[in-house]
Amino acid sequence: MSGVRVVFWKELADYFGSRRFLILFLIIFVTSLSISYMASRGISVTTDKKYLFLALLSSSAGAVPSFVFFISFFGPLIGIVLGFDAISGERARGTLSLLISQPIYRDAVINGKFWAGVATVALTIASIIVIIAGVSMYALGVVPNAEEIGRVFVFFIASTIYISFWLSLGILFSILFERTSTSALVSIMVWIFFTFFMYMIAGVIADKAVPITRTATATIVAKHEAIKSMIMRISPAVLFEEISIAILNPSVRVFGVVFQNQIQGLLPTPLPLGQSIMVVWPQFVSLIALMLVCFAVSYVKFMRQEIRAT
Repeated sequence: MSGVRVVFWKELADYFGSRRFLILFLIIFVTSLSISYMASRGISVTTDKKYLFLALLSSSAGAVPSFVFFISFFGPLIGIVLGFDAISGERARGTLSLLISQPIYRDAVINGKFWAGVATVALTIASIIVIIAGVSMYALGVVPNAEEIGRVFVFFIASTIYISFWLSLGILFSILFERTSTSALVSIMVWIFFTFFMYMIAGVIADKAVPITRTATATIVAKHEAIKSMIMRISPAVLFEEISIAILNPSVRVFGVVFQNQIQGLLPTPLPLGQSIMVVWPQFVSLIALMLVCFAVSYVKFMRQEIRAT
């Protein structure tokens, strides 16, 4: 355990002290601040006063996207930047064999690097959310209530897990490939595939499995959308998007096509936090599983990898 602690603090200092991370954080900070300020100016007067702070996170202002969209789209780049050279960079500099030769177990190296990356991600997201909270109090003159704080905390956990998946993916590719450039390129290719091409692939498969014609019934349309949604949920970006929608919008009860008989008798009242979590609990579990599986593969591969002195 002491070995993990040593590697953890060493990697944490490297992350926060690197110019690459400082530049990336500065870009994210300025962009998030701008998005939150523009969203506060564009919030409708009809917005539920009880959830103004949640609306600040999930609302967009014209061409400016929402903060949730920004995290969903650019959050993976944070994880990739932190993880793509975690092992390959050490190997290229010749410090990996030196590190392994120290009285530190090999598993402490991979564990320390991963948890240092997770801590960096968590501190980054938490800092941005606190800044947005300050913007909301300044621009809107409101303080987040207990319900909003609870929902924002769940959103913070989901964001950390989501970006940590990409961190573990970057670490995996840094173990599989010796060159950091190859690791970064493959990581970005996977990000592009899940972010852009997964939507097209899901649509094509759904069209082939259940074609929608002019005479298609509501049942056929629902089956088509169910197949499309099932395939799209392979992407961690879709899982995070659905979690964010349900947590930051208390009125969301279900995803996909909904028939009138399914919502008949339901009151249009906001759900409590616990029920909102239950709505997206499968997505939450799937996102955690993706992160853990990716890290487990990295762990096993690193433990079996031959490391030679250079």
